[in-house]
Formats: sequence, structure tokens, C-alpha cells
Amino acid sequence: MTAATTDLTPLVVVFSGILGIVIGSFLNVVVYRVPAGRSVVAPASACPQCGHAIRRRDNVPVLSWLVLRGRCRDCGAPISVRYPAVELGTGLLFALVAVVASPATTTTARDTTGAVLVFVGLLFLMAVSVALALIDLDTHTLPNAIVYPAAAVLVVVLLGASVAHGDLFPFLRGLIGAAVLGGAYLVLALAVPGGMGLGDVKLAVVLGLVLAYLGWGPLAVGAFGAFLVGGTVAIVLLALGRVQRRGGIPFGPSMLVGAWLGIAFGAPLWQGYLGLLGLA
Repeated sequence: MTAATTDLTPLVVVFSGILGIVIGSFLNVVVYRVPAGRSVVAPASACPQCGHAIRRRDNVPVLSWLVLRGRCRDCGAPISVRYPAVELGTGLLFALVAVVASPATTTTARDTTGAVLVFVGLLFLMAVSVALALIDLDTHTLPNAIVYPAAAVLVVVLLGASVAHGDLFPFLRGLIGAAVLGGAYLVLALAVPGGMGLGDVKLAVVLGLVLAYLGWGPLAVGAFGAFLVGGTVAIVLLALGRVQRRGGIPFGPSMLVGAWLGIAFGAPLWQGYLGLLGLA
């Protein structure tokens, strides 16, 4: 049974990668429209130069950009390489989530249901992470229109996973983690005006929920990882003269990268740390 289900993991990885490429195409729309307060559903995508609606055959992720050689079919205006890059990047990230958290290795129906829900939640978080990171880099904002629905979806999914596993403690631990990490960021935002925004505080609540649901180790590593990544990026950019000392570097992307480090490596790193202290 275990061997048979384990063999499904490569298929899950491939499927997740393809799904990520498709989702990445939608994320391009989200990143462009949400900061402008526009609907992500209507109107249909169009060339910003000539206004012609994009044909269905020209809206195939990555392939259409290659076929059109990066130019609009109607007016020849260049199409940014960022579009296929986001699509391919999201596909790769989805595949990596499948490598880390594929539900294909579970053995019982109850384990499978809970694992699938957690896996879906992590794929959803990755899509949200890509959108928020790009928007924060572009506009230095983390829109409530994304953060609030993400929080609601993840609460429902993780609660469902806990129910499926027959153990509500991980979900309760997630709520504690959301309160702790969100509270810590709120303190920082109040103590250092201009250093943290309320958008960072709200995002911390979402990340704290997921990280703590997975365990205290992922929460600790994810929280520390955000400042490690953010500090490293700040030092490099300041040394290169690319940003000002205050207010020039959005922290959201660092929070998201740190969280994913916690998700991927938090449990073993935390156990190793406790082992060094003689507590494991």
C-alpha cells in the first residue's frame, strides 16, 4: 500500500507544476488589477497599447508568448517577459510545494483526506504568496482584498484538515500562532513607526496560522527567517545604493520567503536546535 501510493508522488509534482503555470497566468491579472481596484473577472484581458481583446489562442500560458515572440498580434507592442516568467515561476513553486508536502505518501483514508486539505491549503498559500510579493514590490502595499480572503480560506481549509485527522490541536495551535506572530508585528509597527505597516501585521496573522498549524518549529524558523532574509536583502541593496535607509524596501516578500523556509525546513531545523540544547 505504501509503495503504491508513494509512486504517485512524481505525478502529483508534475500535475502541480502544470496547475501552477495556469494559476500563474491568472496571478498576472491579479497583480495588475487588484492594486488599481479593478475586477479580476471582467473585462477580458486586452492589450494596454491598442485595446484589442486578447484572443483565446493568444492566452495560453507561456506558449502564446513564445509563438507571438513577445509582441501583441494586433499592434506589435512588446509584451513584458514578466508574464511568462510569473507563469513558469509559479509552476516551479507549485511543484516544489508538491515535493515538500505531497499527500501521495499517506496510507489511510483519514490521513489522505487531511493531507490533501493541507496540501491544497499550501498550494493556495503559494499562489497568494506570489501575488502579494509582486504587488508589494510594485506598490509597497499588501491589499486587504487578497489578505482577508486568504485568511478566511486558510481557516476553513486547516479546520477541515484537523477535523479529518480527528485532532483539533493543530488548528488551535495555528490560531495561537496567528495571534502571537500578528501581535509581535503589531508591537513592532507601533514601536517603530514607518518600519512595519499594518499590511505586514495582517500578513503575519495569516502566516502565523499556517506555520503554527504545521508546528512550533515551522513558526519559529519562519518568523526568524523573515528577518534573516529581510536583513540580508537590505544590507545588499543599501551597499549597492539601490534603496534609501528607511522606507525603501517592502518587507512582505521577506516575510513570505521566511515563511516558506519555515514550512520546508522548520521542523528538522527546530529539532536540531533543541538537540543542541539537550532538549530533544
